[in-house]
Amino acid sequence: MKPYDNIKPRCLIVDDEPLARDVLRRYLLKLPVLELVGECSNAIDAFVFLQANEVDILFLDIRMPELLGTELIQSIKNPPKVIFTTAYKEYALDGFELDAIDYLLKPIRFERFLKAVNKALPGYENALLSNEPFDLEKKSGIDSIYLRIDRKQVRIVLDEILYIESDKDYIKIFTNDKMHVCRQTISSLEAMIDKHKFVRIHRSFIVPIDKIKSYTHELVEINKKELPIGKLYLNQFLKMVKS
Repeated sequence: MKPYDNIKPRCLIVDDEPLARDVLRRYLLKLPVLELVGECSNAIDAFVFLQANEVDILFLDIRMPELLGTELIQSIKNPPKVIFTTAYKEYALDGFELDAIDYLLKPIRFERFLKAVNKALPGYENALLSNEPFDLEKKSGIDSIYLRIDRKQVRIVLDEILYIESDKDYIKIFTNDKMHVCRQTISSLEAMIDKHKFVRIHRSFIVPIDKIKSYTHELVEINKKELPIGKLYLNQFLKMVKS
């Protein structure tokens, strides 16, 4: 559990996956009108935290060991506003029966996250949007992410990435002098990085826009490496590079 200073509206993240917590923390940093007051890796720690701390919005995973997120809400007399975050569609009905504000399926895109926050905080829409969340990434100093590699949380500097390749349940992150291998899906990593700096060009590849040396409608060239562009991704890719 990580305590933070209390400033309204107060937010708590509860998820047993470190990468999922990283994504939500990153998104919250883009919205300075919100305050992250804590993080818990399981529902039991969250229950203890909620007994001693006031929380306005709870970002809650459902499928966790020992105690489900839905069971946590049922055990609290006056729960905060709940936004469920999960990879499992089958829990949606249970979530809404507990009067959840919203139900976000992983990987969570920032636009969808922002929509859920707007629903949780009616009247805050103008304050949230006036901060231009995407531009805030530069101000917040987020220039790296941490990924679990060889049983360690390894810092990956975003500006050093040449491209990202998916290999079944693993991803390979190529930099100038190294390749990192991580057990993770490419879609979940895509949700963690700035979509204004990186673009998905294929179901198996993500590239940083500023590293592209040349491109056609079929491939991009980065550091003398040619990577294919999938037909489903071509229009979005062209829109990104031309803008």
